[in-house]
Amino acid sequence: MAELHPTIARVTQRVIERSKATRSAYLDLMAREADRHGDRSAYGCSNLAHAYAGAVEDQKTLAFTRAQNIGIVTAYNDMLSAHQPYARFPDAMKIYAREVGATAQVAGGVPAMCDGVTQGMDGMELSLFSRDTIALSTAVSLSHAVFDSTALLGICDKIVPGLVIGALRFGHLPSIFIPSGPMPSGIANKDKQKTRQLYAEGKVGREELLKSEMGSYHSPGTCTFYGTANSNQMMMEMMGLQLPGSSFVPPNTPLRSQLTRAAVHRLTQISRKGADPRPMAQVVDEKAILNACIGLLATGGSTNHAIHLPAMARAAGVIIDWADLDELSSVVPLIARVYPNGSGDVNHFHAAGGMGYVIRELLGAGLCHGDILTVAEGGFAAYATEPYLDGPEGNQALAFRPAPEVSHDPAMLSTVAQPFQPDGGMRLVQGNLGRATFKSSAVEKERWTIEAPALVFDSQEDVQAAFKAGELERDCVVVVRFQGPRANGMPELHKLTPPLGVLQDKGFKVALVTDGRMSGASGKVPAAIHVTPEALAGGALALVQNGDIIRVCAQSGTLEVKADLSGRTPASAPAAAMGVGRELFAMFRAGADGAEKGGSAMLALAGL
Repeated sequence: MAELHPTIARVTQRVIERSKATRSAYLDLMAREADRHGDRSAYGCSNLAHAYAGAVEDQKTLAFTRAQNIGIVTAYNDMLSAHQPYARFPDAMKIYAREVGATAQVAGGVPAMCDGVTQGMDGMELSLFSRDTIALSTAVSLSHAVFDSTALLGICDKIVPGLVIGALRFGHLPSIFIPSGPMPSGIANKDKQKTRQLYAEGKVGREELLKSEMGSYHSPGTCTFYGTANSNQMMMEMMGLQLPGSSFVPPNTPLRSQLTRAAVHRLTQISRKGADPRPMAQVVDEKAILNACIGLLATGGSTNHAIHLPAMARAAGVIIDWADLDELSSVVPLIARVYPNGSGDVNHFHAAGGMGYVIRELLGAGLCHGDILTVAEGGFAAYATEPYLDGPEGNQALAFRPAPEVSHDPAMLSTVAQPFQPDGGMRLVQGNLGRATFKSSAVEKERWTIEAPALVFDSQEDVQAAFKAGELERDCVVVVRFQGPRANGMPELHKLTPPLGVLQDKGFKVALVTDGRMSGASGKVPAAIHVTPEALAGGALALVQNGDIIRVCAQSGTLEVKADLSGRTPASAPAAAMGVGRELFAMFRAGADGAEKGGSAMLALAGL
């Protein structure tokens, strides 16, 4: 393991200093919680009887022994393909717990919406706030305080960040994330993207588009593109919250079952009653958070995590911002090209060497923290391995071997010495329009700078209508405002990608500027996203008018309008929409802080 890169050391020290007071307060709280809730035997007999009444097979063990009890928090539903396999996990995990003299109970379920289903629909306005709802639901699940450790079953977009935030408030307990794995690869990503664009151009119909989409999203398991869900899996390994190499093992396979079994057994070893206590509060520290940032940059992961990482960090008393991400990005090279930043999906990534290869490369170059505490034995170096089943069929055991030293697919995974791009491709752009994220790793370098007249819209539907009417056939910077957390919950704006891609392919210079969200599934069009402050919170986007010249430049980190905004009156925001439950989330919108802090009313009002 090489000496830590000086830039990463500098950013780390800055974050530690910035977080000193909040981190200390968090650790003090966790120490008090451990003392107050360290043993369920302190509960009254009536309380315990209620807790044990449903655990038919484990009642006597729970009641009359000091056996460890694992609390399972599950995001199971079969609306999400990634979470469909979780239906059978709790029953299996209870058996695995009994193998080591422990018990397991489903502490609670958390909601888990599928952004793929709600994409471009009214329900997407609940998406960001579902993260905080999941955190609250996790807290409710664990508030029974009869558990010695926590098994977290969640994979997708807002679900993992929500589980992390909720579990961190019970950080005196150890926690392990247990994934279920990706679905098999479907049609080639380039074919799917081509059909989408042909549909946007009106050259193919809805039936052909649906066949193409169902050829891609076709069976249980995580969607295989490298969006927010699979970026979550990567980050949980980079933070040491999953077993090594467990992210992208397919569901319903013997290896996946053995990884789940090993995770349950490991929880009993790292609890307060185990031989090797590792509470989550100690695992998730400043270095672990920055490892997650570094993994995101090295693999070209989802820009949604520019919002989720600060929120997760706050729950552990750690304060990071986009300047930290930007500075890390300047020295962390892009060494993975996974769709939409490349042609292969996460199954190809895993086959090429996967997370073990990435971590070995980063550790070898001093580009991540190797001295973090993890849920696995052997420290972070143990994550430069890959799991396999050893032994004769029918009597195989889980084992780990070193990750490959050479990429099995140089077009998918490269080296730090010869990266695909010298930086991590997630840049901070800022100026008189505010601060925003620009994912340069998804955009060809000649398009990193766009200067053109603004065309201003208040919704993605208005953009689509203008596109269909031929009103966007020009060089332009499309501004879509009133899309931030306070305005409408900050929905993802993927309906914008196909039409803007068409304009770009026609030779126009096009960029997007928005206070809304785009994720790792966003396309090839240059975009300054997550603009903060948002238009509804006093942001300058509310002052921009059609024809104003806007410059977006990832090279210089510029986001500016070349107009005098001082005498202008802010545009009026559209009325808050109702229906699909959106009115129930009014308090989340009203109290939400800025995107750079995580866009969370829950954390803001809690003083975190």
